[in-house]
Amino acid sequence: MHWDDLKVFLTVSRAGRLETAAAALKQDATTTSRHIRRLEQDLGQTLFERTRRGHVLTDLGEALVRQIEEMESISIGIQEIAGRNQTVSGRIRLGVPEGLGSQFIAPRLSHFTDQWPAVEIDLIALSGYVSVPKREADMSILLTRPKAGRLKVRKLTDYSLRLYASKDYLKGRPAIASTRDLEQHTLIGYVDDLVYSPQLRYFEDILPGLVPRICSPSILAQTELARSGAGLCILPKFIASRHPELKLVLPDEVQVTRSFWLVVHQDVQDFARIRHLSDFLTAITADARNILN
Repeated sequence: MHWDDLKVFLTVSRAGRLETAAAALKQDATTTSRHIRRLEQDLGQTLFERTRRGHVLTDLGEALVRQIEEMESISIGIQEIAGRNQTVSGRIRLGVPEGLGSQFIAPRLSHFTDQWPAVEIDLIALSGYVSVPKREADMSILLTRPKAGRLKVRKLTDYSLRLYASKDYLKGRPAIASTRDLEQHTLIGYVDDLVYSPQLRYFEDILPGLVPRICSPSILAQTELARSGAGLCILPKFIASRHPELKLVLPDEVQVTRSFWLVVHQDVQDFARIRHLSDFLTAITADARNILN
């Protein structure tokens, strides 16, 4: 059995598509396919179902992925032992919620990269989440604590959300003295069937029956809608505080608290670069507690 075949197999399993994996491996798709076929012939088993959506792992393929990831972890660990006295290096893929990634982590990340210039980072800031158990990322920041998987989990920080509207929106519209008054106003929120976490359904907690009229799966788009005067929006304090044109509405009645959880795969938790980034994320959230909360 060829180790190169196993590495190609692992890349295809993570990419899901032959062409995407080939690009990551810097080889053509024919060569990538040849590695997969040779591995399947060596094992006498089918590892992928070829579908329109791409290459989908069979049950045997999923079992093999777990075994190869252990081999990969041991290999990387050996490299780190060999280079322990050298500069910390390597690539980290960090998955984060869109708002936190773009508005909080990205502006501060240069402090980390300046300190560790040999570490490469993929900052995956999405309106969704990147799976650590499926090895789509080495680390992720999530809105809910995972309950299963080979993961190291710790609470990163709580954060506050409040109700905001632009000063232009509030001019000439009905006064807002209680949550009941919100029924007379345009609300901005998430597209319900695209909500990736129940933690994002805020309006139901404030007043049952409240439904946003203008919706987007992107917190950045919601912020711009609120800034433009389209309506009222529940936003994280760390985002809204960047925009002085947004005014706090019902500060005593609308107070939402959520948490961010830092999740690291057990296979990489002891790598130096992972430890350094974990410590960095913990430090910047602690330093900015007044902004977050």
